[in-house]
Amino acid sequence: MVTPSDVTSAPVTKPPRLTGAADPGLPKIVPRRHPGRWVTAAAALLVFAMVLNSVVRNQAFQWSVVGRYFTTPAVLDGLLLTLWLTAAVMVLGFLLGTALAVMRLSGNPVLRTLSWGYVWIFRSTPLLVQLLFWFNIGALYPTLGLGIPFGPEFVTVKTVNLLGPTLTAVIGLTLHESAYAAEVVRGGILSVDPGQTEAAQALGLSRRRTLRRVVIPQAMRSIVPTAGNMLIGTLKGTSIVSVLAVHDLLYSVQLIYNQTYQIIPLLMVATLWYIAVTSVLSAGQYYIERHYARGDSRVLPPTPPQRLRRHLSAVRTRLAARTAADAR
Repeated sequence: MVTPSDVTSAPVTKPPRLTGAADPGLPKIVPRRHPGRWVTAAAALLVFAMVLNSVVRNQAFQWSVVGRYFTTPAVLDGLLLTLWLTAAVMVLGFLLGTALAVMRLSGNPVLRTLSWGYVWIFRSTPLLVQLLFWFNIGALYPTLGLGIPFGPEFVTVKTVNLLGPTLTAVIGLTLHESAYAAEVVRGGILSVDPGQTEAAQALGLSRRRTLRRVVIPQAMRSIVPTAGNMLIGTLKGTSIVSVLAVHDLLYSVQLIYNQTYQIIPLLMVATLWYIAVTSVLSAGQYYIERHYARGDSRVLPPTPPQRLRRHLSAVRTRLAARTAADAR
């Protein structure tokens, strides 16, 4: 029988350290090698180098012409209009889409039906068809008036004078984007645990305040990634308004190459500007996602500069360890 005194008096022995440095006789653990990964990476780098070399050394791109027209006033004016159009459409589209999403989740069957019908119609119709329809709306309604419903009109204006190409583009793009934004917001709201709403109601919060202070902040974790994709898609989708003679980035470039016949260099100017703006928006989306991830994880994911610093620190540590081993 073992007594407590025997247990306390027994010598305590430490387990042996299973490291090769402490005991050279023990086998050394070597990480598994992945030669296939390195072969695939080398092949991918080779293909990338070939493509880059063909683009840089191809004289047909006329990079000198690209550099000359990249910051011309006409191109910059078109870029500013594209950015303004993208911002206006996204703000108005998500405001209308949020209202439609709340209507879709409402207990009122009339509001639910109207919201569903709106989303169904505008998601079923191509964007180009919608823009052309609104551009020719004057054929259906030559004049627009403001007055008493089913009564006299106090103010009337001709539709042709009211809806110019730019305003038509804003209306068409906003109505189109709001249908998709409604589904994005609705999906984000449905992703929130219903217990959060029940807890807010138990605390006496109103339905509107619960939606604004409890549900929406948590739903943003699901909304932001899809909204970022919509923002980038809207930026590129604004190029379709060139069919309405709106002086966006693509239309401005088209005006130039219709005079100079330098089609490829001017298209590269538009492409590079779209890539630059999209890269900035993607970086902003990353940091917004990181901001709303604070309530979901204790440790935030590292930013790209932090990842780079950690990688460089790991490389320096490996080099220092290898140098010390060689010195021994």
